[in-house]
Amino acid sequence: MKVLVVGGGGREHAIIMKLAESKRVTKLYCAPGNGGISKYAECFPVKATDLDGMLALAKKLAVDWVFVAPDDPLVLGMADMLRENGFKVFGPSKAAAIIEGSKVFSKNLMKKYGIPTAAYEVFTEADKAIAYIKAQNSYPTVVKADGLALGKGVIIAQNEQEAVDAVHSIMEDKIFGESGSQLVVEEFLTGPEVSVLSFTDGKTVCPMISSMDHKRALDGDNGKNTGGMGTVSPNPYYTADIAKQCMDEIFIPTMNAMNAENRSFRGCLYFGLMLTPKGPKVIEYNCRFGDPETQVVLPMLENDLMDIMEATEQQTLDKLPMTWKSGACACVILASGGYPEKYETGKEIFGLDEKGQCEGAAVYHAGTKLSEDGKLLTAGGRVLGVTASADDLQSALDKAYAAVKGITFEKAHFRTDIGKRALAAK
Repeated sequence: MKVLVVGGGGREHAIIMKLAESKRVTKLYCAPGNGGISKYAECFPVKATDLDGMLALAKKLAVDWVFVAPDDPLVLGMADMLRENGFKVFGPSKAAAIIEGSKVFSKNLMKKYGIPTAAYEVFTEADKAIAYIKAQNSYPTVVKADGLALGKGVIIAQNEQEAVDAVHSIMEDKIFGESGSQLVVEEFLTGPEVSVLSFTDGKTVCPMISSMDHKRALDGDNGKNTGGMGTVSPNPYYTADIAKQCMDEIFIPTMNAMNAENRSFRGCLYFGLMLTPKGPKVIEYNCRFGDPETQVVLPMLENDLMDIMEATEQQTLDKLPMTWKSGACACVILASGGYPEKYETGKEIFGLDEKGQCEGAAVYHAGTKLSEDGKLLTAGGRVLGVTASADDLQSALDKAYAAVKGITFEKAHFRTDIGKRALAAK
């Protein structure tokens, strides 16, 4: 099997490393890829959102499979275009990807089908949104851009002024572009957050091992929202009883709701959950593997990922038992100083071997590139995901942080408290 992976971040690196374990995969390609991915897959400079360019590349390489990993190309309909041209694809159709592409769609879907989520209202005009916020007078309150925003389109406002500023910046200043043409104002939920990625073929939902993301830039869950500064798996708050409740009240109802809307979902459906005092509720859906959740979930998977991809496309997931490793996995993100706001790139990275790895951990490259003379340089806000597995979470964290200490680049930034909340749960 020749497989082309679309994307160029830490998630894609983790997917490629998992596919490389398969005896059935003979050649791996990635577009656009990055400096670390290029050590394991042949990379091509085609943008993930270039539908025509990606189709042409898939044809030129005569690949057997295309794994469309990021949200943008899925929402644009890349999976449909590839399937129409005879390629096997892992990733949902455009019609199904709207579950992430529009927060308004997903919130209305949950309301229509009785899937537990935060109370909300949708607005297309800033003044009406502000009037509603003032009338509610309940803080914190959550203001969300409707469309895709690199995982950063959510502002948690602590008071009226912050909420009003959020509406103005999203709808009028367009800080998230056209994603802010509509917005959702919703109640602030409390409780432990859980990420549950799941394989689904439209008939069966197979949840993966749970994880816990750390969204804020700074220790103590302070600072700006980011794409994620680290993850641990499994999430200790996600018990067997809660997992069953989520399956019955959220996972299966969501799959059935999408089928009822003629938007059958095949691929990875991500459930962002809050375990509230009133039970689990959906914060968000993603139409693909999360980043950096993938970096701690896929290393725990014992199955051949290629077998799962085939079962998802052929709708035979019910015949494929999934097995997961025991123990725990932890990922610490090394980011550029200033991320998620202004940051510099092009800094040389020290402490990695010729494969872009270091002893005792798996290093997933998120924002790296190779210089003309072969040096690894920073090329993004999130640069590396330093990941380690062990028999227990504390040991996994110790290994990951020990590896982090051996990797340096100018103005490198990372959180020192990844996994702290998870450890407190035990």
